[in-house]
Amino acid sequence: MAKDVTVVGLGADGWEGLPAIGRNTVLAARTVLGGARHLTLLPDIPGQARRKWPSPLRDGLASLVAEAQPPVVALASGDPLVSGIGTTLLDVLGHERVRIVPAVSSVALARARMGWAAETVTAVRVVGHDVRRIVPALAPARRLVVLSSDETTPERVAALLTDLGYGTSSLTVLGDLGSPTESHRHGTAVSWGTPRVPRLNVIAVEVRGTGPGWATGGLLPDDAFEHTGQITKRDVRASALARLAPAPGQLLWDVGAGSGSIGVEWMRAHPTARCVAVESRPERAALVRRNADALGVGDLVVIEGSAPEALGDLDRPDAVFVGGGATVPGVVETCWAALRPGGRLVVHGVTAETESLLLEQYRRHGGELVRLHIERAGPLGSFTGWTPARAVTQWSVVKGES
Repeated sequence: MAKDVTVVGLGADGWEGLPAIGRNTVLAARTVLGGARHLTLLPDIPGQARRKWPSPLRDGLASLVAEAQPPVVALASGDPLVSGIGTTLLDVLGHERVRIVPAVSSVALARARMGWAAETVTAVRVVGHDVRRIVPALAPARRLVVLSSDETTPERVAALLTDLGYGTSSLTVLGDLGSPTESHRHGTAVSWGTPRVPRLNVIAVEVRGTGPGWATGGLLPDDAFEHTGQITKRDVRASALARLAPAPGQLLWDVGAGSGSIGVEWMRAHPTARCVAVESRPERAALVRRNADALGVGDLVVIEGSAPEALGDLDRPDAVFVGGGATVPGVVETCWAALRPGGRLVVHGVTAETESLLLEQYRRHGGELVRLHIERAGPLGSFTGWTPARAVTQWSVVKGES
C-alpha cells in the first residue's frame, strides 16, 4: 500500500550526495515538505510544490499533509529517525502512512570522525532543551555525542561539566559535519571559554574528572537533591524502586512527591520513562521542578494540587508511588483503580494510622507488606553507635490481569 509521506534524509552534501532511491523519490514528488534550508538544496523541478513546516510544527502537520498534492516527500537531515522529523511524522500520522529513506546520521558521522564504536557511545539530544539533559548520562570514562541546539551549546555544556566536577573532560566540536566547510575544535571543559563555532555542530565528549557517578538508573545520594527533610532517602528509595520496576516508555504517578526523589530516579532509569509528580504544597512543587531540572529530567511533569482530585485527568499509569497522604480518603483507591493491569503500586507510611490502612489494603489486594528499619553508625562519645531512623511501612502490589 502506498504511503502518504516518504521522508528522505539528506546528507551534508545535499542533493548531490543523494543515492538513487532518494533522488528518484524526490523527482517523482508533486509536493515536497521541509525546512527552508533543506528546500533550497533541491534543484528546480517543474510542477513541484514546496511547502515549509508549519509553526507550531506538531499541531499543523496532519493538515499540511492532508492538503498536499500526492505523492508527498518530506526532507530531513541524515537519518530522519535520529531526533528527526521522521519520528514526529510517525507519531502524528502512524506507521502505515509514513515511509523512511535514511541517510547517514550526524551521530554516525560524529562517531566515524572520533573513531568510536557505537556500543561505547551515548547520544543525547539537547536541541530545544536545557543542556542538563546530559546529566543522567554522565560518569567518568563515558563517551557522549551531544546534538546541539546552536553555536552556544558547546560553551554551556563545558560550563555544566566544570560545575559538576568533570572539568577535565575532553570536548570536540564537530561543525558542519560532512560538508566542505567541516571543522573540528578540541579542548577541555574547564578551559573551553567562548570560541566561535558553527551554528550546526555536534559535540563529542569524553567524560573525565572526579564528579559523582551519575550513570543512568543509578541511585543518587540524598545530598544530590534539594530538600527540606521531605525526601524518600536512598536506602528506602532503593526498596521502593525495586518494586516499582522502572521500564522504558512507562508512566509513573509520584503522589505526594515531596522533593521528587522517586520520580527523578524513575525517569533517570531510561530516557523514555515518564513521570507525573503530584504535590499539594506550592513550595514543594517548586522544589520538585528544581530537582528535575538540576538532575537532567526536566520533562518530569509537576501537578500542583491535592490527591485524589488532581489525579482525575491524568493518563493511566503503569506504576504509582504514594509517598505521602495515603490516609486521605480516596487516594489509594483512586490510584488502584487507575493503575493498568500488571501495574505496580507502592505506598509508604510512617504513622500508626497509615500502617493500619496499609494492613487493610494488604488483606484486600495481597502483595507484600514490610517494615523497613534503617540504622546509621555515628559518634557516641568516644565510641561509635547506631542511630535508628523512623521505621517505614511499605505496601507493594502488582495489579492482576482482569
